[in-house]
Amino acid sequence: MTTIQPPRDLARTTLGVLFIGALIASSLWVLRPFIPAIIWAAMLVIATWPVMLGLQRRLWGRRSLAVTTMTLILLLLFVVPLTLAISTIVAHSGVIVEQTKALAEYRPGPAPPWLAGLPLVGEHAVEFWDRMRSSDAATLLKQLTPYLADVAKWFVGHIGSVGMLVAQFLLTIGLSAVMYAGGEGAARSARRFGWRLAGDRGEQVVVLAGRAVRGVALGVGVTAIVQSVLGGLGLAIAGVPFAGLLTAVMFLLCIAQVGPLLVLLPATGWLFWSGATGWGAFLLVVSLVVGTLDNFLRPVLIRRGADLPLLLIFGGVIGGLIAFGLVGIFIGPVVLAVAYTLFRAWIAEGESDS
Repeated sequence: MTTIQPPRDLARTTLGVLFIGALIASSLWVLRPFIPAIIWAAMLVIATWPVMLGLQRRLWGRRSLAVTTMTLILLLLFVVPLTLAISTIVAHSGVIVEQTKALAEYRPGPAPPWLAGLPLVGEHAVEFWDRMRSSDAATLLKQLTPYLADVAKWFVGHIGSVGMLVAQFLLTIGLSAVMYAGGEGAARSARRFGWRLAGDRGEQVVVLAGRAVRGVALGVGVTAIVQSVLGGLGLAIAGVPFAGLLTAVMFLLCIAQVGPLLVLLPATGWLFWSGATGWGAFLLVVSLVVGTLDNFLRPVLIRRGADLPLLLIFGGVIGGLIAFGLVGIFIGPVVLAVAYTLFRAWIAEGESDS
């Protein structure tokens, strides 16, 4: 005996899907001011979860003590350096103004003899040096104004006000503390959600995403620390003013995948410009070493956290940074890792069927 299936109510199904979509969109709209902080908190917790578990074991198994310790560590790493940098700039504002005026009135001497002997670029370097000597401060400032305006627009557009940045940091740290406290439950919910979407493969994709985030955080974070510390030591040894502040700027630039050369090369040029040729050559060597260090160190560290093709992760880091901003460093590799895994599983299924 055959049973007759009732006809599907297309209007009911369509309205149900539209209602669910509208509910999801409304929820995201309500949470829109908090989404960046939620994403950053999730990335921080995923990347440092093994550290938190290690602290919990050493603190007599007390989760509350481990969460408090991790929250204090995050405060020391994010809010305190930002506050110190701002206070340093304010405290030395008078010195910065005086140094800027002195730099505007300074006229360098003739180009050193070794500059003309550099292969390929020696003649152009001497010509540039002589042009800078003959230009007064007003002409040089006029030449640099378009570039400085673009840099200022980019900085304001991506960073915003200092107060808002501090508020975002504090909100991120607070959300991180909440996620540390209930991390196991959140992980089970994420894996259950993946299983509901695609069975065992969906659960595996959730685990892979966590490993990708941890690998990228390990590679990007540790590489940024090593580069900024080595670059800061080079600046301090060479006698560059405000070496501590420049080190903090280098760290932020390394996290943003811009690199430390944006700080080291101008400092090297300043040393040559002021006549400290020996220290300038020293800092130039340090700049070349530190500036290329990430090409070797970062891939090794990322591969330790996530066993994925190196080109895939590198493309995800750079592409995510361009597409989503700073948080895209983590989003990009996760998206590409999930897509790569699903594509590879789909091809494997086709081979097994044939």
